[in-house]
Amino acid sequence: MYWRRIADLPAWLKAVMLGQLVSSAGALAWIYLTLYLVEDRGMSAQQAGFAAAAYGVGLLGGNLTGGSFGDRFGLRTAAVASQLLWAITCVAMPFTPGAALALVAALAGLFGGAARPNVSALVATALPAERRREGIALSRTASNAGFAIGPPLGGLLAAYDFSLVFVIDAVTSLVMAAIVWRWVPSARRTRTRPTGLWRTVLRDRQVLVVLATIIVVDTVYRQIFATMPLLLRDAGTPAVAYGVLIGVSSVVIVLCEAPLAVRLRGHRATRVIATGFGLVGLGLAVLGVWPALAGAALAIVVITAGEMLYKPTATAHVADAAPEGMVGRYSSLYAAASISGMFLGPAIGGVAYEHAPRLLYPVAAGLALLAGAALLLTRAAAPDALPSESTAQPSSVS
Repeated sequence: MYWRRIADLPAWLKAVMLGQLVSSAGALAWIYLTLYLVEDRGMSAQQAGFAAAAYGVGLLGGNLTGGSFGDRFGLRTAAVASQLLWAITCVAMPFTPGAALALVAALAGLFGGAARPNVSALVATALPAERRREGIALSRTASNAGFAIGPPLGGLLAAYDFSLVFVIDAVTSLVMAAIVWRWVPSARRTRTRPTGLWRTVLRDRQVLVVLATIIVVDTVYRQIFATMPLLLRDAGTPAVAYGVLIGVSSVVIVLCEAPLAVRLRGHRATRVIATGFGLVGLGLAVLGVWPALAGAALAIVVITAGEMLYKPTATAHVADAAPEGMVGRYSSLYAAASISGMFLGPAIGGVAYEHAPRLLYPVAAGLALLAGAALLLTRAAAPDALPSESTAQPSSVS
């Protein structure tokens, strides 16, 4: 049974996933950053927007560079350090003068972003190849469960005292750091390959195609956050209905993603990823032809199904492709690609929705479908092994 498979996971890995749930539930500060800067610090919307953008730039930088520190100093050490530094920036935020808020926000993004690939690599390297998708899915389940708890809690705290939002975020990050330090075992340090990261990646055509298609699909996928609220508003739908749709999507992911990963563990990774891309495209196409609440509900169901297929599978697939000693850096590349839509999605989608709203979703759907086709064509040229056929062994946790 599925729950028995969870019981079979290493005790330290289950502790890390519990820490992810706690940390995600407390990840409140940057959700409410813009509101805090406007209401509590008296900034204009434009000034708050610049500070939030600085956080986003730092987040991208942290995702890109965090894994290199993990490979060099050990995944465990890097994960703990990034959580501690994140907690420091959270505590510092309420005491930072207005002129330095953007800088502190950028540092927070850098440290928070660095934590993600290292924790992901810890999970991936803890398990044999045939269980990595399942492990990544469980990790995402823990995080999503925390995110479902956190925002309402943050809203209540913000109404009472905004500073508490930052305190809770710091405390839950310290809990995560303590769990990683206490439970994750020390292991031998793997020697990093002398070949540079980019030289190695550029020789791996399949990883390059996965990363490129993830950037495309993440950009169109995030239209459900960037422009779908505008679409529903223009259709006369109240904002609460959109919130319910996103909430239901999160609940479905928590309940279904990990069991689905177990059911599909024997299928080729690229085929599962490409199917997920196709479902994202199909859901966006529904929005294009049925721009109403009922159409959005159907679209969210289909897009969520696609997300559950491609996200954990792609994360594990890139980790599987990493040479010895480079799992952290490969995870960083994937982490950066997988959040690219946070910046590209609103910018491109906003312009398209303003000038050509009827074309936005059909074009987005087409791009997702093309990404899936490109991945399948690459696999046909250089097929990957089934997980059960892989000779990869769990790497040492460092």
